[in-house]
Amino acid sequence: MAAEDAARTVRLPAPPGMTRLHEAGTPDHPGGTDRPGGHPGGPGERWPRVSDPPGGDDRSGAAAAGRNAGGDRVGALDALRGLALAGILFVNIPPVLSMTAVAGEPWSIRHFLDLFVQQRFFPIFSVLFGIGFAIFLDRARPKARRPRVLLLRRLLVLAVLGWLHQVLQPGEALLPYAMVGIVVLLPLSYLPWWLNLVASAVLLVVAMVLASGGIALLPGMLLLGFALGQSGVPWALHRHGRAIAVLFALATAASVAALLWQEQEPLMAGFSASSAIAGLCLATTYSTGLLLLLRTRVGPALSAVLAPFGRMALTNYLTATLLFIPLGHLTGVAHSGHWVRMLLLACGIIVLQLVWSRLWLSRFRYGPLEWAWRCSTWWRVVPLRRDAAPAPSPDSAVR
Repeated sequence: MAAEDAARTVRLPAPPGMTRLHEAGTPDHPGGTDRPGGHPGGPGERWPRVSDPPGGDDRSGAAAAGRNAGGDRVGALDALRGLALAGILFVNIPPVLSMTAVAGEPWSIRHFLDLFVQQRFFPIFSVLFGIGFAIFLDRARPKARRPRVLLLRRLLVLAVLGWLHQVLQPGEALLPYAMVGIVVLLPLSYLPWWLNLVASAVLLVVAMVLASGGIALLPGMLLLGFALGQSGVPWALHRHGRAIAVLFALATAASVAALLWQEQEPLMAGFSASSAIAGLCLATTYSTGLLLLLRTRVGPALSAVLAPFGRMALTNYLTATLLFIPLGHLTGVAHSGHWVRMLLLACGIIVLQLVWSRLWLSRFRYGPLEWAWRCSTWWRVVPLRRDAAPAPSPDSAVR
């Protein structure tokens, strides 16, 4: 989700009723900009730009930790995306490979996954996609006469990728993301962030009441991310450590209660209100917990592992399917109850992609599919190699 090369910093006019947006929540995106008016707290003050030294005007270490080595992204969101990708893989393998349950084992691996993985990482991934769509639209405004046409093109390309992916993995996420983006996010992109935030809460409640969660949560989660992207929250994470800690504590307490509730319906994981609510609570716990860890001494090492993985989210999400289907048959996981073997397969794929992502991004600016998505969105070839000269900014006449 990119609108310009990472090295550029551009001051953007603020749309009426909307706060400053910053590029942050998608597999490939450029840097952020100043707050509107250049004064978060008073005349002459400004928010740190992506071209500032780590920490910008805020000299705290937390501000520096919020960005990756390139200085142009919110590294915490890349790490969050990497965490979500890893969790989603453990959920995708069993149904695609038609694995069977282990009867008579209430605390089997499958039951553990139902409690702590199923529907727990999908919300994180969805909210981050929504953030990215909002930020892409904002970054496209000064470069295109019709920025929503660019976003529509981006969503259509995503729909094609999702449609192709459906052949191998029925029920995959990319096609629904694209459809919800076209039907829900594009029309609501004319509204201010606070109104979209209210609308997302309404959609989530309706999904819980009428459909007990599941895929029905997708519009609300994407719109929630879209509203957060509009509000500029991603670039203010380093300023709100205490608020994140409070949210983590509340979400953890709520998760315990929700899991006890879900345990009363052990055979309905993924199809009950208890499972959906537990999923949202644990998704909040996992994401805020990781954000807190990234603020500690282990944060740089953790980010170095997860952030490259998350930066290539589109590539890694699709190639994981291309890996686990043949490997699942070769290792005897398909059509079996070998859940330990499935865990080892998933872990092996994740380790392989962690290494591959880091090596690839040491030479290239984007993952291969992220680069193709960027080119097809802007309808021009952008530099891929890190040693290539930056391409000129897209002409303002791009439609």
